[in-house]
Amino acid sequence: MLCKGALAVQTMKAALVAAITVAALTCYLLPSSAEESGRVALIVSIDGAIGPASASYVKEALAKASERRAEVVLLRMNTPGGLNSSMREIIADVLASPIPVVGYVAPSGAHAASAGTYILYATHIAAMAPGTNIGAATPVQIGGPLPGLPGGTPDKGGKDKKDGDRESEPKDAMTAKATNDAVAFIRSLAELRGRNVDWAEKAVREAATLSANAALEAHAIDLVARDQAELLRQLDGRVVEVAGGKTQRLVTRDAAVEAVDPGRISRFLAVITDPNVAFILLMVGIYGLIFEFMSPGAVAPGVVGAICLLIGLYALNLLPVNYAGFALMLVGLVLLTIEAFNPTVVIGLGGIIAFVLGALMLFRGEAPGYQLSWWVIGITTAVFAGFALVVLGSLRRVRMAPALVGAKAMRGLPAEVLDWDGNEGHVFAHGERWRARGAETFKPGEMAEVANVVDLTLLIRRAPARTGEGGPS
Repeated sequence: MLCKGALAVQTMKAALVAAITVAALTCYLLPSSAEESGRVALIVSIDGAIGPASASYVKEALAKASERRAEVVLLRMNTPGGLNSSMREIIADVLASPIPVVGYVAPSGAHAASAGTYILYATHIAAMAPGTNIGAATPVQIGGPLPGLPGGTPDKGGKDKKDGDRESEPKDAMTAKATNDAVAFIRSLAELRGRNVDWAEKAVREAATLSANAALEAHAIDLVARDQAELLRQLDGRVVEVAGGKTQRLVTRDAAVEAVDPGRISRFLAVITDPNVAFILLMVGIYGLIFEFMSPGAVAPGVVGAICLLIGLYALNLLPVNYAGFALMLVGLVLLTIEAFNPTVVIGLGGIIAFVLGALMLFRGEAPGYQLSWWVIGITTAVFAGFALVVLGSLRRVRMAPALVGAKAMRGLPAEVLDWDGNEGHVFAHGERWRARGAETFKPGEMAEVANVVDLTLLIRRAPARTGEGGPS
């Protein structure tokens, strides 16, 4: 009986150990949460103009998604477009991403125009929320007169208002080159993702646009989803081809959703690549250095000016800058500085005009969201014109004024003789009692004039007689 009881106990222990082992293996092989299994959907939001900050943000997010082996990256967009260089950088990162990228134009009322359309076509799956639109992907002409203006492209009647056919031909050729390049680019993206190639070309050549439902019917996008949860449900089970020709089936129904915030570098770029901020930094840097050169040893203006100038130049390197405008601004600043030291009005007025024209030309009209504000130009011009004409002018007058301290400040001051013996005595000058010497004889109470100061001793002379004094009437 005892043997049978011991055998039963051992059997129960073995069964318990087996059950625990099976449970442990089940927990290990079948994680209890989507996040533990790697089913994480990362959300990247582009809201506003596409620029260097957006490109840096997307690059960081895709790198993070690759490290965490996320199931999918949701690229949520609401943008009027942006810089061509930043757009191509984002597209290159999306095409090279081992993690599927889903472009999603949301929320309702949002749009993905111009550069946003190219990026949406580059994503592995393109989606839109109801009440959104895409299109208008025609390249914006960089600089040059508007249609119908002298030297511009032909107006609706097919003729220029001024015979400048020879001038318009190169401009038309450049426009055709930019348009054909953009068409080839978006067609290649459409062919890669199996989307409507003809409409893509139409969006570039004719600035065509589509609403969400129309885009779905035209096969310009893959699906329409009201919100993020519905989008993840519709994505579940879809098969996409990622970088390297690998296919991947999406499992997004129970995926954990996590928003990716921009990193420090992206936030920094977002601030300094604003054309208005870059413009102000540039001006502060230039005038900080001018003030430091005018007053050596002040230190603070030179340090702040150098830092602002370097940051401003770095921002200009990332933006579409017209260097002719930058040079014109520098000419205006030089003229304003000359006006402060040699007032002629004409030079100052020319400096203001050159500065304003240079500011207007500084950034090329390549993309929406990257133009200088008229308010910033006007306020900056007024502030720095005032700085040049008032501050630098005052500094010039102070430098040219006679010294207010030391021996030079004492020369020519009146001195009242207190006592005198031979060729020396004491006088009262500048509110103090001084020891004095002189080649002439003075009487107590007589007024003299300070000629020089030597070792705290005043050298005095007889004050010159004033015109109209002492003569008969």
